[in-house]
Parts: sequence; C-alpha cells; structure tokens
Amino acid sequence: MKVFALLPWLDWLALIYFFVLWVGYALFAKHRGHRDGSLIATTNRYRRDWLLQATGRDPRMLDGLITQTLSQTPAFFSSTTLLIIGGLSALLGTTDRAAELVREIPFAQATPMLVFELKILMLIGIFTYAFFRFTWSMRQYTFVALVIGAMPPVDAFSSGLQDRQSYAERAAALVSLAAETFNDGLRAYYFSFAAMAWFFSPLALVLATSLVVLILYQREFRSEVLHVLQD
Repeated sequence: MKVFALLPWLDWLALIYFFVLWVGYALFAKHRGHRDGSLIATTNRYRRDWLLQATGRDPRMLDGLITQTLSQTPAFFSSTTLLIIGGLSALLGTTDRAAELVREIPFAQATPMLVFELKILMLIGIFTYAFFRFTWSMRQYTFVALVIGAMPPVDAFSSGLQDRQSYAERAAALVSLAAETFNDGLRAYYFSFAAMAWFFSPLALVLATSLVVLILYQREFRSEVLHVLQD
C-alpha cells in the first residue's frame, strides 16, 4: 500500500481519466457503430454476405482458407504480446537503470522507484488483457471453422430442409464476435502507447490518451477505408 500513498493526486486523476476514456470509448464505439456504422459494424455486413455465399458453395475449401487466414492475425499478436510481457517482467529487475534513463529526458518528471515499478505493472496488466482477448479471438475462429465444416450440403438448403439465411446469420455472428474480440485486443495496444506517456508525467498521460481516442475515432468512423466499404 506504500506505493499508493506515494502516488500524487495528479497521477490519480490522470489514471482515472485514462481508464474512463478507454472504457467510455469502447462503449461509445459499440453503440455508435450499431447506429451509424463503424468500421467493425460495416465489415460485419460483409461477413454476413460471405457466409451466405458459403451456403451455396460446394466444396467449401475457400471458406476454410479464409477462416484460417483470419485466425493468423490474432495468433501473431498473441505470441508477440507474450514476448512484450516477458520483456516488461524482465524490466522489473532493472528498474533502477530504466528509471535513471527516463530521468535524463528533460521534460520527464522524477518519480520514486515504487511508482516507477507500478507504471511497469500497469503496462503488464494492459498487455495481459490484450493477450486474453487475442487468444479468445483465436478460439472463436476455431468455432467458425467447425460451423463451416458442419454446414449442410447445398442440396439441403435449396430443397428447404435447412434454412440458408438463419445458418448464415449464425455463422456470421460467430465471425463478428471473433473480429470484435480481436479489435478489443488491438485497442489495448493503442492505449498501451498512451500508458507509456505516464513514465514522463501525468499530463503526458492525459494528452496521449486523448490523442489515442482521437486516432481511434478517426479510423473507426471517419477513415477512407470505411467510406469505400460503405459505398
């Protein structure tokens, strides 16, 4: 508890601001996306179209290949995240050297060693959260592969024995959940860059957090990619 007593009130305010903006933006993006169409909500429509076409394909090797390709990205990020967590954990053993390096930066604020270690632990926590989101996204893509593998033959849909639309919607919902889970992990990466600014000062943390939210908003709601997909 000594570390919390050493933490100035400006740092507490900056931390509250950081987490409020992170959680608040995630909720905002989810609700605004369903209403006005975000990048993830728009691509979800393409996922539904893809799985609807998959019900009319036989064999479905192309759909299995697409699913495998989609799962490779969260697999890459999960393995990379483990390396980052390992590096940050190793940094805990050399905090005196790292703190000395930060103090040499002109605009960096001097902090006690315990507070410096708390900042590293915060980064480890952020990347741990990202790791769990990436690995859960990988598992969800395996469920998608199972659903595609268990998809009834084309004749069953054309004869009316199976409802093509409902099956495609169910499979698309799984793909959308996997994509949204991956997006949560990727968003944690963005906010980790903002958290790094805390090593310099609480004001830097506030400014970096605001900048990250602005970048995320531009990419999810105002990007050229979104305009192309919506046309």
